[in-house]
Amino acid sequence: MAASAGAPCGIGFSQPHAHLKQLSLGFSRSISSSASKFVSFPCNFSLRAVDNTKEFKSPGITPIVKAQGGPGHMDIDLTLSPRVNAVKPSKTLAIIAQATALLKAGVPVISLAIGEPDFDTPSVIADAGFNAIREGYTRYTPNAGTLELRTAICQRLKEENGISYTPDQILVSNGAKQSIFQAVLVVCSPGDEVIIPAPCWVSYPEMARLAEATPVIVPTSISENFLMDHKLLDATLTEKSRLLILCSPSNPSGSVYPKKLLEEIAKIVAKHPRLLVLSDETYKHITYAPATHTSFASLPGMWERTLTVNGFSKAFAMTGWRLGYLSGPRHFVSACAKIQSQGVKISEPQGAFHIFIDFSCYYGAEVEGFGVINGSESLCHYLLDSARVVLVPGVAFGDDTCIRISYAASLATLREAFGRIKKALVALRPAASV
Repeated sequence: MAASAGAPCGIGFSQPHAHLKQLSLGFSRSISSSASKFVSFPCNFSLRAVDNTKEFKSPGITPIVKAQGGPGHMDIDLTLSPRVNAVKPSKTLAIIAQATALLKAGVPVISLAIGEPDFDTPSVIADAGFNAIREGYTRYTPNAGTLELRTAICQRLKEENGISYTPDQILVSNGAKQSIFQAVLVVCSPGDEVIIPAPCWVSYPEMARLAEATPVIVPTSISENFLMDHKLLDATLTEKSRLLILCSPSNPSGSVYPKKLLEEIAKIVAKHPRLLVLSDETYKHITYAPATHTSFASLPGMWERTLTVNGFSKAFAMTGWRLGYLSGPRHFVSACAKIQSQGVKISEPQGAFHIFIDFSCYYGAEVEGFGVINGSESLCHYLLDSARVVLVPGVAFGDDTCIRISYAASLATLREAFGRIKKALVALRPAASV
């Protein structure tokens, strides 16, 4: 690793035994789980990671690197978030990494581990992608996805599931995984329970933990084709149960929940007002009998409490395209869009009376009667037209992602101005309003 550009000091070893006189490596036992871990080094000292270093592991031991010599040493807190510490490493990725290492070493390994087709994206799709790039479709799109794509998704869901959605009930994300994780974050609070039939996709429990919820595993058996017993589900649910995750077709078993069983599950769900359902239908189009597949949201009374996740990548060999979507009630979908829309960044000014804010997350939005917001200049024109607030585009200063705002005005004026700006920006993202 290395220090960031412009930092007064760097980090690194170019050789495994370099600078041993300047460096002492020590270990301290943590007093509690919240104890801080520090690495200390002088500002004229640098470290680099090397391939031949060996990892040292010892229960309850925290590594501390202390640099000797030099008056200006720094202490770096290496403490990780408790949420991250609660997440377990992916066993899937671990074995794939081992297989990759064997392949690089020339060992003839046959990989049957990754869930993706071994053929290329169909040429008709690839050609459409090439054409879109050539035609300039390479800029920011609206946060929720282009209106054309969301409209097409609505049409497909109507044809396949018999469910009517509007574009503001659709959120396009960077793959189904992002859609699932955002849904878990939106509906779960600390202490809530996420009900997960097992065997299950490895990421479900970890997503629950990241949301500070508790994953509750409901076991299934091979004799029942790994389908959850609805009676066992009924016995598992408590007042803390917030989310039930159903995956059909299932990863990893490939089992498909029949309509009759889903109806029994729906009856149980209906008895618990707090319980929502996350229906993961990522593999829907890889079903041996697609006509028999039932979307949980299509069952009577379940649309209002079901968030459905799907994707394009698995069936069409587009896993690297990272394209998935979430459909459901506007209230929940718009909340997920709030998470996805974050990108407005600010650097706190230390002087003068200007503030330079990154508004690039709004680029690509299309405004009726105005056109597309394609950069800082068009956003400033839009804010002038709709909010009657004058700002300076960042492109004038060499950074098109930002806009300069002067706060050399009265507090009352600033409050009025930011109120107008907020109202105008909300109009850019109708899918993000609750």
